[in-house]
Amino acid sequence: MELHRLPIHELHGLLRKGEVKVSEILEDVITVIEEREKEINVYISLFLEEAREKALELDERINSDIHYLFGIPVAVKDNIVMNVGETTCASRILLGYKAPYTATAVKKLTDKNAIITGKTNLDEFAMGSTGEYSHFGPTRNPLAPERVTGGSSSGSAAAVAAGEAIAALGSDTGGSVRLPAAYTGTVGFKPTYGRVSRYGLVAFASSLDQISVITRDVKDAAIMFTAISGFDPHDSTSAKFEVPSFDEIFSQSPRGFKVGLPSEYFVEGIEPEIRDRVLKAAELLAQNGFTVKEISMPHTKYAVAVYYLIATSEASSNLARYDGVRYGFRAPDADDLDSLYELTRTGGFGEEVKRRILLGTFALSAGYYEAYYLKAQKARRLIREDFDRAFEDVDLILAPTQPAPPPLIGEKIEDPLSVYLLDIYTVTANLAGLPAISIPCDRTEDGLPIGLQFIGRAFDEKTLLRAAARAESIFAFRP
Repeated sequence: MELHRLPIHELHGLLRKGEVKVSEILEDVITVIEEREKEINVYISLFLEEAREKALELDERINSDIHYLFGIPVAVKDNIVMNVGETTCASRILLGYKAPYTATAVKKLTDKNAIITGKTNLDEFAMGSTGEYSHFGPTRNPLAPERVTGGSSSGSAAAVAAGEAIAALGSDTGGSVRLPAAYTGTVGFKPTYGRVSRYGLVAFASSLDQISVITRDVKDAAIMFTAISGFDPHDSTSAKFEVPSFDEIFSQSPRGFKVGLPSEYFVEGIEPEIRDRVLKAAELLAQNGFTVKEISMPHTKYAVAVYYLIATSEASSNLARYDGVRYGFRAPDADDLDSLYELTRTGGFGEEVKRRILLGTFALSAGYYEAYYLKAQKARRLIREDFDRAFEDVDLILAPTQPAPPPLIGEKIEDPLSVYLLDIYTVTANLAGLPAISIPCDRTEDGLPIGLQFIGRAFDEKTLLRAAARAESIFAFRP
């Protein structure tokens, strides 16, 4: 039995019945790591010995009352801190940094006896959409190693798709779990902003960042979501909303869902094959109990520009802390404080991070703040109001996750603008702070997966997950 290919909820059933041991699941995953890791470059660091010790301990404690995550191998994106190993954010500037604490989301997983297999690769400081902007090299797509996995949570998506973990934590600032999920035939779920504590998530753009999950199916996404969500006094943006249980989410039979199809998501910029397959998927939903109607969200056309102004501005502020004094890499040839800052940041940051810091610093500079950053915040409000109006008439928004199939490694890295445009369908959910999920719905003619995205009302993950699970059963996609 290929245990690494089974979802959490099926492994849980096998564990409760005593048909498998935790150590057997872990060893099956480790076998895949040993076979595929050199090829696809999922992990920055591995904790396999610690994982084996934990698995043997849990083997002695298996009973019928264990949590869904008991003994499940989970990978963690390397911009989420743990007090074991290093946290590098895939950047030279943080090499050797060891965090003194563990992120709340990770602690909630380990409290439920999930087993952390290691820290996964990513675009440096989560800045990228292809998984190529890493100090440790690109993550390759397990389904087509000549292609990118998507970013920034490239390693987390590849880990789940390849079977190098059963589930994974990522972060989603503008689509960073949903886009790689779409490229790898997995499920990427970003909860509402404030639903999951950001304590321990290394900041990129603080008003957009959200710890999120990548799993094999929607039920697993719900298991991970309910495990890591909840108010955290360590995080001032954490919301005091009751978290639904897994059983509560799926206790009712899914009713008919009313879904809005924004015309602005299917205009120039999307490849015809992606557009046609997603529209075909929408028709299939309509034939199976969903009500699908066309809607308009007129401010969507500003989303990418608004996102990159806000994200780079916040990145410019957040990354000012990396100066060679407190963290990681320090330039050895500095003569004074100014040269220490300059040489450390020049040698420590990669090209994409430097580019975004420069863009953000420019947008925040005197004389340009009102013209760029302030105007972007006003447009952000208009985008949120588009969603508010849409949700007066529909339960969910349906959209493509990606505009095109995953590019070849190296195909877009010299053209930053084309990389930014890969986020065109995902950034709106982050700008509005809404929950969103990408599920695979079809394949291209070349056999590559295509992602379909649902966006829901704030803090109504219950409806979103129910609808996604129903759609998943209709599409019956298998990676």
